[in-house]
Amino acid sequence: MRVLFVEKQIDYEPQGIMSMAAVLRKAGHEVALTVATREDPVEFARRYRPHIVGYSVLTGSQRAYFDLNRRIKAALAGRVFSVFGGPHPTFFPEMVKEPGVDGICIGEGEGAIVDLANSLAENGADDGGELRPRPDILNWWFKFDGDIVRNPVRPLIHDLSSLPLPDRTLVYDKQPTLRSSPIKHFMAGRGCPFNCTYCFNHAFYQIYEGEPRGLQRRVAHVIEEVNWVRERYPLEHVVFLDDVFVLNRRWLEEFAARWPREVGLSFFCNVRANLIARRPEIVSLLKQAGCTTVSMGVETANDRIRNELLQRHMSRQEMVETGRLFKEAGIHLTTTNMLGLPTGTLEDDMETMRLNAQVQASYAHAFLFQPYPGTELGQFTLEQGYMNGTFEDISSVAWDRSILIFPSELEKRQVEHLQRLFALGVEWPRLEPLIRRLIRLPHNRLVDGLFWWVHKLFKGYIIYHRVHPIRTSLLDLLRNAAHFLRLEA
Repeated sequence: MRVLFVEKQIDYEPQGIMSMAAVLRKAGHEVALTVATREDPVEFARRYRPHIVGYSVLTGSQRAYFDLNRRIKAALAGRVFSVFGGPHPTFFPEMVKEPGVDGICIGEGEGAIVDLANSLAENGADDGGELRPRPDILNWWFKFDGDIVRNPVRPLIHDLSSLPLPDRTLVYDKQPTLRSSPIKHFMAGRGCPFNCTYCFNHAFYQIYEGEPRGLQRRVAHVIEEVNWVRERYPLEHVVFLDDVFVLNRRWLEEFAARWPREVGLSFFCNVRANLIARRPEIVSLLKQAGCTTVSMGVETANDRIRNELLQRHMSRQEMVETGRLFKEAGIHLTTTNMLGLPTGTLEDDMETMRLNAQVQASYAHAFLFQPYPGTELGQFTLEQGYMNGTFEDISSVAWDRSILIFPSELEKRQVEHLQRLFALGVEWPRLEPLIRRLIRLPHNRLVDGLFWWVHKLFKGYIIYHRVHPIRTSLLDLLRNAAHFLRLEA
């Protein structure tokens, strides 16, 4: 079978698509990728003539992918089986009813996509036979002649090291900026044991009830992948995308012993404040391994919102202590924060900015809260009347406009502007009076454009000088800047 993955844009390596491409190729199928920012996906599909076209969909991007899928199916005269996977289809599988959608993959996709391709091949699709898979494939909802077949999910893949190495060639051949970048992204594990109400993880494990959380690949398998990449592409700094990198103490001890000897590259990873504050020896292990930057969620300074509404179960003191520990170890700390939370106020968001300064964040990412479907907080936001619209109205990026209802248009505008200036207020707390005046400005092309550029330039500078400090030429910086400026975010 010929399988085509379609992406609107790629900002960094799409781990799911690379993994599915690897298992498909191992099973004897052909795989291609088209990216709308690089070429016309419809024309590429017309030339490639796939049997399966697949889309990985985040909430907010589904309408664009529906439209693109309809155009691809029209160009191929309907002779293609179109499937959708990723977070949005997982929690909204009823989108299989959308015109042009043939199948929805719920949850993990590796086994499901291979079974689908095998089933189509068995029906002779590659010889002009019917594009109709076996109806009982786990993880799939199919639409056959207007009827919906709803299959349960299979168990999660427990041994992640049994999977082939992700197919990075698929992406790097299409995206020269990522191929030449000395910073590349990896995953050492999947899942998270915590139940933060805004995150998809707790909803994901309702689908996979009873399954283990926070599974990790063997250290040797992670090292094998990184060294494979370094032998073929530029690589100076590794970014681990795991939700929480420091869950397993024994795994981390092995990693800290082997990584410096067998890889020796600096790396970035995600941590959690209460784990670090209660087990400060983790900081020493990360330092020993060669970690130069970590990220943790602060989210909000308001104790009630953080611990009752978000279910974060950590104190301000733990976050400040975590910041101190990393500062003393010489490891940069970045943070993530949500502005415009339901039941919160502008003053809560300003206090969050001050808390980030106390935490000594090297860079503070701020996002406008988005009430994602399938999450407890998303449902709360909808049911309590805080949402202006429905889940279909959510933006695919969380730093443009808020979908929530605020006490006034002025407060909404202030929170939206604060997102752009938040990191400056953390870096230089004395700017708070000026920031308070600036965020009262109206939305217009001049103000919005100015704040956007200030945000982008400051973030880019900090990323390359603190967060991921690597040797890079001016030309590489310009290429990367051009790449990221083309993206929606």
